[in-house]
Amino acid sequence: MRQAGRYMHEYRAVRKRVSFLELCKTPEIACEVTMQPMNEFGFDAAILFCDILIPLEKMGLHLEFTPAPIIDNPVRDRAAIEKLVVPDPEAEMPYVYEAIRHIRRALGDTAPLIGFAGAPFTLATYAVEGAGSKNYPYTKTLLYSAPDAAHLLLEKLAQCCATYLEAQVRAGAQCLQIFDSWAGILSPRDFNEFALGYANRVIQLLHDSPTWKESPVPIIYFANGCAPYIDLLKTCKADVLGVDWRVDIGPVFDQLGSKFALQGNIDPTCLFMPEEGLRERIKEVLDGVGNRPGHIFNLGHGILPNTDRERVRFLVNTVRELSAR
Repeated sequence: MRQAGRYMHEYRAVRKRVSFLELCKTPEIACEVTMQPMNEFGFDAAILFCDILIPLEKMGLHLEFTPAPIIDNPVRDRAAIEKLVVPDPEAEMPYVYEAIRHIRRALGDTAPLIGFAGAPFTLATYAVEGAGSKNYPYTKTLLYSAPDAAHLLLEKLAQCCATYLEAQVRAGAQCLQIFDSWAGILSPRDFNEFALGYANRVIQLLHDSPTWKESPVPIIYFANGCAPYIDLLKTCKADVLGVDWRVDIGPVFDQLGSKFALQGNIDPTCLFMPEEGLRERIKEVLDGVGNRPGHIFNLGHGILPNTDRERVRFLVNTVRELSAR
């Protein structure tokens, strides 16, 4: 999941120099913060440092971080949605692709680079609410009261996401992850229609793209709050499914493992435990997976800012030690 961030003093030092948007839009600095955790912990892959909302700005939304993301012109009806454009990613967001090229040079052959984007539904929640939310009233009102407008918005976001990710592969990303951070607010029926359906639309657009015929890469789909949707995820077009900490990974493998690799899924707050307890939780995840192939050990969501970096180091070393057995 998230690798770089406020749990590292090196990252905090960078943030004292630049704003968050400046960081995302300055390739050299985005490379620097991407490499900080790689240099410190030697993870098996690097994750591009950016933000899932960056493409929304180029679709016509006014994005600020204060420090939380704020969109001051949210779209809540069909007329506003029709004004949104699907940008040319390389022309409109060249800094993202230059950052990827910088990171690939910095990594060399030591580890692959994972690119990423927000899933259409999660991006839609920000576009409609204008900020984070507890209950997502505007989003659900749009879904239920104006479904045609909601589908138009989600289709535009799917096209934006697909072209954005395709360009990341052209720039050098060797794997892609699609984050559906707020998919868990939906009923199973609505998840299938509005979240998974449009994540699959993104993946299908990628599979149909010219880039994919020359350079196909693995795709990971992560739906936060996935427990109610495990059976529905059988229809996902991704190669890997991220699993959050709210489910035991062993039974999920029993349901899905013949079709997908799985990523996850220790609770990020377990990193606050004493080492003995953390080791036990790590072992539970690995024992749940057993000898099944196709598992990426990971957190069940992003690392929290007040995490002790030495617990991160302990987790990495323990996973490698126990996996080797």
